[in-house]
Amino acid sequence: MTREPECCQEYAVNKDAVKEAKKSIPDEHVLMVLSRTYRAFGDPNRLKILLGLSQRELCVCELGEVLEMSAPAVSHHLRLLKDLGLVRTRRAGKLVYYALDDDHVQTLLQTGLTHVAHRFKL
Repeated sequence: MTREPECCQEYAVNKDAVKEAKKSIPDEHVLMVLSRTYRAFGDPNRLKILLGLSQRELCVCELGEVLEMSAPAVSHHLRLLKDLGLVRTRRAGKLVYYALDDDHVQTLLQTGLTHVAHRFKL
C-alpha cells in the first residue's frame, strides 16, 4: 500500500492567510534564542535536571546524585541552562542552589509531558 504525499495537488495561495502567518513569525534574533532554548530541552540529561528542579531547588551535588553523573558534567549542563535563562542560582554559604527560573519553564515542561502522554497514550 503506497501513501500519497500529503501536499497540495494544485498551487493555490490565500494571500491573507500568508500575510497573517508571516506576522506571527518574530525577528531572526528571537528565533535564534527560541531555537537554542528548545535545543536545550532536546537533551535527556538537561530534561532530567529541569524535571528534578521542577520539584525543588537542588545543588550540583544533589543533582549529580539524582542523575548519577559527576558534578562537572552536571555543571556543564547547568551553565547552558543558566545562560538560556531556564534556571537561576541562589548562594547559601559554600553551596549554590539551582531552581527553575520562573513559572514559564515549569509550563514548558508540563506542556511537553502532557503532549507526550496524550500522543502516546501513556
